[in-house]
Amino acid sequence: MPDRFVAGAEVRTVHHDPAHHTRLPRYARGKRGVVLEPEGRHALADVSSQGRGDAPVEQVYAVRFAARELWGEGDHGVVLDLWESYLEPESVQESVQESGGS
Repeated sequence: MPDRFVAGAEVRTVHHDPAHHTRLPRYARGKRGVVLEPEGRHALADVSSQGRGDAPVEQVYAVRFAARELWGEGDHGVVLDLWESYLEPESVQESVQESGGS
């Protein structure tokens, strides 16, 4: 299966608040970043942390965020390793916002 995102792709993290463990930090939810590179496929921690054996294996990406995007200030970048299901293309998010969706 080919990677969904390539280096340089502009992405936005999903904005969700699950009732269970997630490796998507709250401060990074709904934020824009740029994919640096794929980092291999790993079991989705959100599922495996529940002791389940059916965790899907997904590509994990190194994604760079501007500190200003995450916290409203700062001139440096922050890199997070994020599972593919946490990401959507930035253009999709813009389309949803323009159409009045959430």
